[in-house]
Amino acid sequence: MSELGPPLREVATHCPYCALQCGTRLAGDRETGVVVRPDDFPVNRGRLCQKGWTAPAVLSATDRLTRPLVRRRDGRLAEASWDVALERVAGELRRIRAEHGPDGVAVFGGGGLTNEKAYLLGKFARLALGTSQIDYNGRFCMSSAAAAGNAAFGVDRGLPFPVTDLQGARTVLLAGANVAETMPPLMQHLDGAELIVMDPRRTASAQRAALHLQPAPGTDLALALGLFHIAAVDGLLDRNYIQDRTRGFEAALRRAMDWWPERVEAVTGIPASDQRAAVHMLARAGGAYVLTGRGVEQHSTGTDTVAGFINLALALGLPGRAGSGYGCLTGQGNGQGGREHGQKADQLPGYRSITDPAARAHVAAVWGVAPQELPGPGRSAYELLDALGGDRGPRALLVFGSNPAVSAPHSTRVTERLAALDLLVVADFVPSETARLADVVLPVTQWAEEEGTLTNLEGRVLRRRARLSPPGQVRSDLQVLHELAVRLGEPASRYPTVPQEVFDELRAASRGGRADYAGISYERLDAGESLHWPCPDTPDPHPGTPRLFLDRFEHPDGRARFAAVDHQGPAEELNPHYPLHATTGRVLAHYQSGAQTRRVAELNDAVPGPFVEMHPDTALRSGVSDAGLARVISARGSMTARVRVDPTMRLDTVFAPFHFPGEGRANLFTHPALDPHSGMPSFKVCAVRVEPVSGVAP
Repeated sequence: MSELGPPLREVATHCPYCALQCGTRLAGDRETGVVVRPDDFPVNRGRLCQKGWTAPAVLSATDRLTRPLVRRRDGRLAEASWDVALERVAGELRRIRAEHGPDGVAVFGGGGLTNEKAYLLGKFARLALGTSQIDYNGRFCMSSAAAAGNAAFGVDRGLPFPVTDLQGARTVLLAGANVAETMPPLMQHLDGAELIVMDPRRTASAQRAALHLQPAPGTDLALALGLFHIAAVDGLLDRNYIQDRTRGFEAALRRAMDWWPERVEAVTGIPASDQRAAVHMLARAGGAYVLTGRGVEQHSTGTDTVAGFINLALALGLPGRAGSGYGCLTGQGNGQGGREHGQKADQLPGYRSITDPAARAHVAAVWGVAPQELPGPGRSAYELLDALGGDRGPRALLVFGSNPAVSAPHSTRVTERLAALDLLVVADFVPSETARLADVVLPVTQWAEEEGTLTNLEGRVLRRRARLSPPGQVRSDLQVLHELAVRLGEPASRYPTVPQEVFDELRAASRGGRADYAGISYERLDAGESLHWPCPDTPDPHPGTPRLFLDRFEHPDGRARFAAVDHQGPAEELNPHYPLHATTGRVLAHYQSGAQTRRVAELNDAVPGPFVEMHPDTALRSGVSDAGLARVISARGSMTARVRVDPTMRLDTVFAPFHFPGEGRANLFTHPALDPHSGMPSFKVCAVRVEPVSGVAP
């Protein structure tokens, strides 16, 4: 009898899903199966959510992409060699650039890409393609909070303090965040705090709250202004803090004074007594935090709304003090790092502005080109997708790490624009809905097959480590970008394929920027150091900055800025034809467009298809019944889903998750109205009606 070999070593890495980036350890192989167990990492402390426990199942998805696919003349996708696929892409890119100019080609990235991929993708777009037309799906996630944070504090980092600081909180306001479902391991850090949850639904987080504020969708800013008003009138302002550490208070207060509690109640539906209770809980806590999420950000007024909650935090003296603060709960796995390194239309690496001459000169020097060779800012994500295939829009699109056919608003329009392209190229590891529309599909590595770094919601830079070798003919995104760049005439050395080499170049490009990674190295991370940016390169190794703003904010004068904002209401008001608010969001079992989680049997069994949640009386008035089929209809399109009645829902509001494809896409009815500051679409509110339908489920 043969002896068993030595046990396979475990690999320390991180969960592939949300921005907590829970620590995990992987063991096993493709033959025996990969097994995950939670690590004692600070953000998850030995816990995982259902998605984290089942993450290895995606590694063995039965429809995993392992060979390039090229669309034939008969319209079918067929397997091809890498040379054939890459030559097809490069040849078409050369033709389109010659006929339509560099901006005839566009790139769409993702907030789940590693820092190295995001960095090289931005470099590839601006040098190899020469295009300004690059943006990413993080525009649909974090852009409003980023814009408000930059304006208020001079820098955007989701949490300017470690997650573990929340353990000392006495009161926490979760504004538009349902962390009990979207980030379950985070809840253990909130166990000692009184929770105030602001959400139009009685979510799992709201059920654990001491106080649930349930506003009408699209009225969040009115509530923020009202809470600021109460703080001022009831003598709860931190006057010394306001005088010593802020600017713009008086102008912001004048706007808030127009929002007395009874007026706020008439607009939001939240009783004046609950408004007062919330402010007093925060002001008298002695350790309070205001945390915002997608619920307040995904609006055409999202930047102003986040600014309203920052105003409240500043008025109470919370940011920049140990034991209290303001933070934004970043969503995607690398939602923080993904917006720092140049895959956003208006940014260069290091969170630099692409219109800043000094920033352009610095990055151009690292890249070995003249500053004038770098294109300027391009279209934001929805504007880019909306322009595809048009007379003045890109004729080709390369998609990395995103599924806009499901995740973008006004899905019918986006799908039509994707179909109008001369060339659609998708790099993915499963045949997502966008990949199925592509002319060329390139199979790339997924999380447990690659090395790299990610940056979690605290600004902590983490190492992703490989447990498996890629299957079949799968290549890394870095290899794909390298091969395409060389075929387009770029020097091979300009596009490294080794993640550590890319990261070392990223460090140089970020040096001195808002998000300075210059002092972070693979060696330090692999030695177990916990490094939060900014971490400059100093003679004595810089320890990183886990807590920002303790001494000063990042504006030149060191002061935070209040914003003079006012409530405007949603982009689309209710009317007799569309009498209900519709809002969208996530559920515990699924993630983003569902391209990964819908391939995991346990998760799919938990929530197997789309649903629309509404109050029983709303269902009765709409002529639908629990578990029956209904159509949610807006002026843009309709979604078909099963009805779930819930007596805790507002009578004027329905909810649908956005994880499902086909007729079950919630984004068939969402509104594409954009925030003028951030380019964020209005995912969280639009006007709809609900009607019964007969037939089978989508």
